[in-house]
Amino acid sequence: MELEEFRSGLDQWLDEHTADLSPDHGPDLDAEMAHLGKVKRLGYDAGWMRWGWSERVGGLGGSPLLRGYLGEALTSRGFVEPGLYSMTEVLAPTMIDYASPDLAAEMVPLLLRGDETWCQGFSEPGTGSNLAGLTCEAEPVDTPDGPHWRVNGQKVWTSLAQYAQRCVLLVRTGTVESAHRGISALFVDMDTPGIAVRPIETMHGQPEFSEVFFDDVLVPAGRMLGEIGQGWAVAMDLLPFERSTALWHRGAFLHRRLDDLVAQASSSLDRRDLGRVIVDLFALRSRSRSTLHRLDRGERLGPETSVDKILLATCEQQVFDLAAGVLAADVALDDDPVSERWRTDYLYSRAATIYGGSAEIQRNIVARRLLDLGADR
Repeated sequence: MELEEFRSGLDQWLDEHTADLSPDHGPDLDAEMAHLGKVKRLGYDAGWMRWGWSERVGGLGGSPLLRGYLGEALTSRGFVEPGLYSMTEVLAPTMIDYASPDLAAEMVPLLLRGDETWCQGFSEPGTGSNLAGLTCEAEPVDTPDGPHWRVNGQKVWTSLAQYAQRCVLLVRTGTVESAHRGISALFVDMDTPGIAVRPIETMHGQPEFSEVFFDDVLVPAGRMLGEIGQGWAVAMDLLPFERSTALWHRGAFLHRRLDDLVAQASSSLDRRDLGRVIVDLFALRSRSRSTLHRLDRGERLGPETSVDKILLATCEQQVFDLAAGVLAADVALDDDPVSERWRTDYLYSRAATIYGGSAEIQRNIVARRLLDLGADR
């Protein structure tokens, strides 16, 4: 299906199902997750969630641009929260690339349809952005049910872990000279004995992240993604997807929120400040569009997507800084739903230069890997 045909048909379907797709709750994470599952099921059963995905995992084929427009349309209309919705875009492509064909064919449709939520077990206490320093261990063991990996360790800042049925988990399976080569990736069932999840409430009031503890957790050997020691490659495949389609969705969300601000407080906005935000938002959109078209051409995404992430973080904070300046009293003091939404979004925007890789790390990647400016001094 071509993009224009897809866009026309999808827009008509969204118009016809607006009542079913519109959320009827405030900023409550349990309600948002339940609604997300509903939207994905409706979209999958109508075929829209299947376009842009390989037929071997239950998709209908076609360009990844179709997926990009679906997320943009759902986000622009306020039907889904982009960060929650885009987890599919982050995790499914890597699952398709590195899982066995049978495992991918079994699992990916569950994620696309909203029957399951998955999480990403990368970050650990004490290692910060140094992913290669992870210490969560997996050792091979023989059990009556066949060969397994026994996992011990802890992860932190694991998004949506309390809702997740599965986890893409990075573990240390070797102590070789290169720390990168001693890492492997496992696809773990979250109801396995020995896993404990403790949600963390962030400053915007939602328990979006969790600590996850692994105590002698047995994972079947067939649940390894890729080969032993290939976990760094899995991570480097996954992370750019956080900065491609997922950022396109979030950019659409920022455009919508800026439109909301203009509609609510146009007479109070300084036109120069507004103009600067608009220019930067369109720079983000242009850059993100270029990344999506590279993905469509089958190009491998890499460190250049750090530029996309820097632009996104800058724009997110600019939009909500502008809103906080114009609506200061409302955002700080009022408890009506509109003010509460602005307050929540403003607080969440403070993390934009941290989540998905901090702004400092992204600039280091640009300096060292794109501009060849050398290592840190």
